[in-house]
Amino acid sequence: MNKIRFLTAVAFVLATSAASVHAHDDAYLDTQQAPNGGQLRMAGVYHLELVVDKSTPQAADKPVVVYVTDHAGQKVPTQGATGNATILAAKGKASVALVPDGDNRLKGTGNYASTPDMKAIISFTAKGQSPETARFTPLLKTKDAHSDHKMH
Repeated sequence: MNKIRFLTAVAFVLATSAASVHAHDDAYLDTQQAPNGGQLRMAGVYHLELVVDKSTPQAADKPVVVYVTDHAGQKVPTQGATGNATILAAKGKASVALVPDGDNRLKGTGNYASTPDMKAIISFTAKGQSPETARFTPLLKTKDAHSDHKMH
């Protein structure tokens, strides 16, 4: 009987631990302080942090940086990885190729406007892995950050 209780307890702990690993939804990540001042999102087994230039609402050539970590916040090497950022803002669209730039970072430059309506889709492919994607609203400052209301 003691073995059955022990195994039941172990199964319960494993089940609740697994459930908490998948609890990192966008609402939860929006409550977390991103290490580099960007916005955090889940993409498969990764956390992606998107950092965009916020200096001017006019469209201009600006950097796009994506930091890659695991769910525990540990850096994931980006050597051999590829990525792409599609940025929609101020009725414009930019496609930015992202290349490895440091231990856990991808970087590129694109012509985009830094406006509150900005949306970005990041596609990230770690070396030898399947592509993962995440959607961002990096400049939206309201508590309705996840709604599709248009800002004017």
